[in-house]
Amino acid sequence: MTSTMIRKPRPIASLAMLLGMLISAAMLDVAAWANEVDPKQQAWYAKYKSQQNIPQPEDMLLNTDEEPSLDEGFQDLFNGTDLTGWIPRGGTCQFEAVDGELVGTCVPGSNSTYLSTEKNDYTDFIFTCEMKWDVDGNSGVMFRAKTKANGDNELVYGPQAEMEGITGDRYWSGGIYGQSCGGYFYPVWLKEHEAARQSLDRTGWNRLTIQAQGNVVKTWINGVPVAHWVDDGTYSKGFFGLQIHKGRKGQVRWKNIKVKELPADSKTDSESAE
Repeated sequence: MTSTMIRKPRPIASLAMLLGMLISAAMLDVAAWANEVDPKQQAWYAKYKSQQNIPQPEDMLLNTDEEPSLDEGFQDLFNGTDLTGWIPRGGTCQFEAVDGELVGTCVPGSNSTYLSTEKNDYTDFIFTCEMKWDVDGNSGVMFRAKTKANGDNELVYGPQAEMEGITGDRYWSGGIYGQSCGGYFYPVWLKEHEAARQSLDRTGWNRLTIQAQGNVVKTWINGVPVAHWVDDGTYSKGFFGLQIHKGRKGQVRWKNIKVKELPADSKTDSESAE
């Protein structure tokens, strides 16, 4: 007659196995929750998911960098007194210098209008400005923008840092829109974008910062990281343009508009810190 030996599990091995299972479960949970559309954004996802440029949520990169330093090496693009160095393009909305600020006002019946830098070959840069709405209306800042003929009119197209206004429930300011070239390159609809969606001050001034380095473009609103978009090289250089969107109303103020051009082989502050 043979006896059967029953081995009791060793406590240390059992504990290690349990910890391993818990860690694996946690990792799976993180993966499942990463880069998903926020349930509060599902209606917007349904509306925009078939746009030409739209990325798949699981393929979107997150901007986790600190806002670049804005202290040194910048050139003012607005002199505070007139529109020297700027030219309006695309429509007849009005722009003027008022008390050291640049004010854009919607003209009903006009196409969207872009007060654009005369210099049209900006490549790598850190751009920053402050914006405030007197009258709600869609706006934004074109960068590396281009123009082409559209019948008898001039069409401005290219990437735009969206500044969508101070009402509504989309909260996509700081996202990147492909103006007249296929829609959103970078919608702000992920669960991870909650802080970005809450970053806009709807009553006061808002600082928009855009960093373009090679094909990589990142944005910040009031220091909060928003977009991380990688261009395919189509929009490697162009001009900046301050948008007043076509519509029935809208008035936007800008100040502290400045740019720091970067050498093509340079590293930004955030890259150097990595």
